[in-house]
Amino acid sequence: MCVSWNTSWRLNASVTENTSTTERPGVPLARGAARLLASMDLAPLLEFTLKTGRRVDVFGIGSSGELVVVEVKSSRQDYLSDRKWQDYLDYCDQFYFAVPEGFPLELLPDDCGLMCVDTYGGAVLRPAPLAPVKPARRKAVTARYARAAALRLRRLEDPEASIG
Repeated sequence: MCVSWNTSWRLNASVTENTSTTERPGVPLARGAARLLASMDLAPLLEFTLKTGRRVDVFGIGSSGELVVVEVKSSRQDYLSDRKWQDYLDYCDQFYFAVPEGFPLELLPDDCGLMCVDTYGGAVLRPAPLAPVKPARRKAVTARYARAAALRLRRLEDPEASIG
């Protein structure tokens, strides 16, 4: 059971239910994790694709260049069926799991950060240990992030434009 909730935001108990026919259960949780990263002065992107082709649920960059990955797990089954999170560790300085209230925390490794989230935000229950990314990879990941963010902004500004 998640504890130590930050009372400045609202808990949405139905966060793990689909709110539409196309939204996956983890999408509202990813939004909450992104809001939490933003409150920590990080700039989050949802579903950021690494050079490996792996897609990170939430990726954040801080004002000093720190790289943070958040892997959202909506249920026990979601965690047990997906082990790709270990592929993300070489691409971030800090790695977090973000889970909803009621998630069985004993499943998660102790050497990763932990967030408890809902649609509206969340709380860090355990800070992620720092494992600095190598400088060359940091530069490549930061450039990839900047391009992805710029292309997303461009699509919002001009949805009819042809973008590469």
